[in-house]
Amino acid sequence: MLASLGTMPELAHQLSGLGGCTHPIRLDGHRTEYAVNKETGEIGDILRRLDSAALPAGHLLVRCNNRRATRCNACAETYRRDTYHLITAGLRGGKGTSEQVAAHPRVFATFTAPSFGPVHNRPNGGRDCRCGIRHDEQDSALGTPLNPNAYDYEAAVLWNAHAGALWRRFSIYLRREVAKRAGLTQRAFRDHARISFAKVAEYQKRGAVHFHAVIRLDGPEGGDTSPPSWATAELLIDAIRAAATAARIGGPEIDGRTHSFTFGRQLDVRSIRSADFDDGQELTERAVAAYIAKYATKGAETATGTLDRPIRFLAELAQARISNHAQRMIRTAWSLGARPELADLRLRAWAHMLGFRGHFSTTLGALRDARADWRRAQAVPTVPENGETTLVLAHWVFAGTGLSAGETWLAASLEPAPGTEGEPTHG
Repeated sequence: MLASLGTMPELAHQLSGLGGCTHPIRLDGHRTEYAVNKETGEIGDILRRLDSAALPAGHLLVRCNNRRATRCNACAETYRRDTYHLITAGLRGGKGTSEQVAAHPRVFATFTAPSFGPVHNRPNGGRDCRCGIRHDEQDSALGTPLNPNAYDYEAAVLWNAHAGALWRRFSIYLRREVAKRAGLTQRAFRDHARISFAKVAEYQKRGAVHFHAVIRLDGPEGGDTSPPSWATAELLIDAIRAAATAARIGGPEIDGRTHSFTFGRQLDVRSIRSADFDDGQELTERAVAAYIAKYATKGAETATGTLDRPIRFLAELAQARISNHAQRMIRTAWSLGARPELADLRLRAWAHMLGFRGHFSTTLGALRDARADWRRAQAVPTVPENGETTLVLAHWVFAGTGLSAGETWLAASLEPAPGTEGEPTHG
């Protein structure tokens, strides 16, 4: 049918710009660029016009840019690559970051959640679980409570909901601990050094998030300046351990029970070594970047078997093929979300994420700012040589998502057009 209409080549060209995105956003509208005289402000001829109705698909198609691999593998892969390059640049330079950061103290740390009750696991040394069974790695029982009725679902959901605030408290304490070890006040510390980080949340099988973080100690102006002589990886590691132990935030009171939140006792902090000196035992820059990037595209659904999208009604769980443990976490979040005093946590909106809001954050670089700048640059036409500038008038409205059956068939046969991977198509 597409071929008979004569739109096959044009539609193939439009779809190729999606870079494999299977759930693009469809927009109705137009964009018109006019020449404008700089001296008089008079609007002249139309330089270029884009009308969605004239495009082969009948709409402007824009990548969904969903980072979840379970929703759109192509866009998630772009996100993963972006994250990998962002972390690599933060560890060894590039993408606008000085190469001297490779000589700065850099560590990789993992912060866990506390216990909310014993769960089925695989103890070190090949020992049996406390249930008396030696679980296989793919056993669906892993991470589920030994006694669901005794498991503290309320605390587990609330810990997830407050994990971001706990991290922020830790970051404040970390600056204090580094300054103390350097013999500086917190105010004076800013004139000598700066702490940069990138962190990603990973869900454990029990549904609690933990954080993996790259933490770097720089000079006062960031990565472009050398840290002072006292700034060592050993000092940074010691400060991280102290700050993680001290970090604590108060939580809500639920039916007479007051909650407070800390990190779990398991804390792993290791110095990152240069790949040039990798002997098979060191933690290298590439390994760290790949690890962070891997979990940047995974959510709760990957580890716990929960949902990868928000729910509007609790009744939707009846049709969802998820574990009983995930269902109880979601139901707990939904129930807590009805309490007015917890409205700021938006627990119902984030019930599918088991109460956690957020995923990836960084102060190590600006790769995504560079990508956004690149996109804006592509949309700006060449300024006429006669001293004119341009006026852009645009109006777009949401018209749906996804591809038609014919578009899906055609898109499946296409490879991303060179140079357009990760960028939206304009026809």
